[in-house]
Amino acid sequence: MKTKGAILVAIIIGIGLVISSAYVVDETEQIVVTQFGKVVGTVKKDPGLYFRIPFIQKPTSFPKTLLEWDGDPGQIPTLDKTYIWVDTFARWKIDDPIKFFQTVNNTTSALGRLDDIIDPAVRNFITSHRLIEAVRATNRSMDLSESGVDVKSVSEHDAVYAITVGRDTITKGITKQAQPKLARFGIELVDVKIKRINYVEEVRRSVYNRMIAERNQIAEKFRSEGEGEARKILGEKERDLKQITSEAYRTAQVIKGKADAESTKLYADAYGVDPDFYSFIQTLEIYSQALDKDSTLVLSTDSDFLKYLKSYSK
Repeated sequence: MKTKGAILVAIIIGIGLVISSAYVVDETEQIVVTQFGKVVGTVKKDPGLYFRIPFIQKPTSFPKTLLEWDGDPGQIPTLDKTYIWVDTFARWKIDDPIKFFQTVNNTTSALGRLDDIIDPAVRNFITSHRLIEAVRATNRSMDLSESGVDVKSVSEHDAVYAITVGRDTITKGITKQAQPKLARFGIELVDVKIKRINYVEEVRRSVYNRMIAERNQIAEKFRSEGEGEARKILGEKERDLKQITSEAYRTAQVIKGKADAESTKLYADAYGVDPDFYSFIQTLEIYSQALDKDSTLVLSTDSDFLKYLKSYSK
């Protein structure tokens, strides 16, 4: 009975030892096995099940994928003495896990090493080149045919600020300069890129003011052209209006003249039938206009004005 119990205990202990000695390597990691703080064996990079001496050997995992480094923005002067803020980032990976373990030991310490090496390389290349070299990658001309900007002045500007190195070459130079210093830590610097470039606050305000002045100048040009076009349209409208009014007045006068002539002819024909009757009617109209109940006239007896009254009194 005691023998069976001892065997069962031994089996349990054996199973525990096997379980504690086994470890799994994931496809995204690589394992370095250490014994009393020293690396033993080779790096386990292939995914699968592995074994170690329990309680003596310890597996340490490091990522096998690309890792991020995000630098702190810093103020750097360019070759043409312009102070700018430069913000960079990089991608790196652990190329030699054993060397990495022996030097920096973990990714947090590795990020500190990247800060110490990449930041000076960035500063060195930015200060060695003009601002335009860090901003532009090619000498491609902008299409400003419909923007209202003087294309000739832009062409002259492009000629003055043509690049010879370019942003891509600068970032490749930063990577090339920093990589040998990181190799002794088991780190491979895959790529370095400039995330953002901006002027310092004082220069930024000056640039913004200049941009505003240029935009205002272009806007004023458009505004002046619009006002000139508006005056042209109003002038043409006034001219057309006067022409239409004068033609309408002339047409109205012609029609009125014809109507007056026709009316005069009708009156002449009508009154020509009996001139005495016409004279009588006209005199009566004059009487009704000139005389009322309060009128007083002193006329001689031989006045033509009273001839019909005299005839009526007889």
